[in-house]
Amino acid sequence: MLASLFLGFRILAVWALMLVVGGFLWSGLFSGMDEPPGWIYGLLAMTLMVFTLSAIVGHIRRVSLIADRLDTQTLGNRHRRQVELPLDAATAFRLLEQVIGQMPRLEGFERSVGTLQLRATQRRADPYGDRPPSRWNLLARLAIKRNQITARVVPGTDTSSVTLLFEPDAGAWVDLLLLDEGSNFENAEAVTHALSGKVAEQRREEREQAARTEAEKELTVARLNLLHAQVEPHFLYNTLANAQVLTRSDPERAEQMLGHLIHYLRSSLPGIDQSVSTLGQELERVHAYLEILRIRMGARLALHIDVPESLYHVALPSMSLQTLVENAIKHGLEPKSGGGTVWILARELGGQLTVTVADDGQGITTHSNGTGIGLKNLRERLRLTCGEQASLAMVSNFPSGVAATISLPYVAPAPPPATAKVGVVIPPVPEYPHVP
Repeated sequence: MLASLFLGFRILAVWALMLVVGGFLWSGLFSGMDEPPGWIYGLLAMTLMVFTLSAIVGHIRRVSLIADRLDTQTLGNRHRRQVELPLDAATAFRLLEQVIGQMPRLEGFERSVGTLQLRATQRRADPYGDRPPSRWNLLARLAIKRNQITARVVPGTDTSSVTLLFEPDAGAWVDLLLLDEGSNFENAEAVTHALSGKVAEQRREEREQAARTEAEKELTVARLNLLHAQVEPHFLYNTLANAQVLTRSDPERAEQMLGHLIHYLRSSLPGIDQSVSTLGQELERVHAYLEILRIRMGARLALHIDVPESLYHVALPSMSLQTLVENAIKHGLEPKSGGGTVWILARELGGQLTVTVADDGQGITTHSNGTGIGLKNLRERLRLTCGEQASLAMVSNFPSGVAATISLPYVAPAPPPATAKVGVVIPPVPEYPHVP
């Protein structure tokens, strides 16, 4: 209340002083104040003081409604705000430009990206109607037609400091005589709250995005584990059943089969919860798997591996190589009376890694069209672990059989520690068939 009284007294005192000076000038020009036209000046002075008092009351009333308090800061025509934003300078400037650019009645908007400064001019309006600016503040209509907003962004280490200035588009002299009816304080509050709201909204979106990413990651891991568990679950049961039969007829072969099974489990179980393996680990697992099948199929199964040692430590989706080998044997070699050969090749060319599993079995038929659950799961694992850049292609081999190729971006592995190489027995084959 004291600030309001001081403001009203100051404005009225300045106007009274100006009227006194004007009275002396009037007396010098005319005969005096007691005779016409002196009384006209007195009437004009009295009317002006009434309008000034009305403008003071309107200004105080509106500021009290906006700010819910009255003090020197809220009652002034000019307002300064210092806002700290947890953003880099470029992002803070774009956010500031967006907030100020959405303000109503803008007539001018200038910005400088290089200096991180902007200036906007806003046409004033009557807060109680559609006429500019107030019906009672007559002098303000002539002197304060617009407000202006000046903003500057100062870069910091992890934050940016925004300096905002809200003031009438007029000289400093208007602060002694005229009032803006709280329009600049209203702009300052609106821009400050809008900036805080935008930052809070951005942080909320970031938290929601992080939560979605974490949920998608957990879902991906769960789906990978499910797909991993679906890859030929009957293989273990069939191997144990065959070993049980061989213990009666051929104990030595049964012991070999159990040994290869132990090797297979030893190479598989440590990474059962991992979605990504290495090409060397996949080769080791496939080798143990094929050794078990060679005991069952005998001379009907041959193997040829052509993988450079430099690619042993390249990342590869877990169980992907075994899925292709199982598909080649199940749908290509086992139904063929004379069996055949499985070829495993890997190459890196032009930033792309290709891993091919080929066979000379029955090939693609109406009964085996390459759309089984194993290949579906493999495509899904490739998509989940490597994205859309990974692919699986199946074509007919020449002169017979199928060639399945996994293609994915090549990522050079870190220098591997000194470990034992993958031991693979390569039986002799008469020739190397063409793989498209």
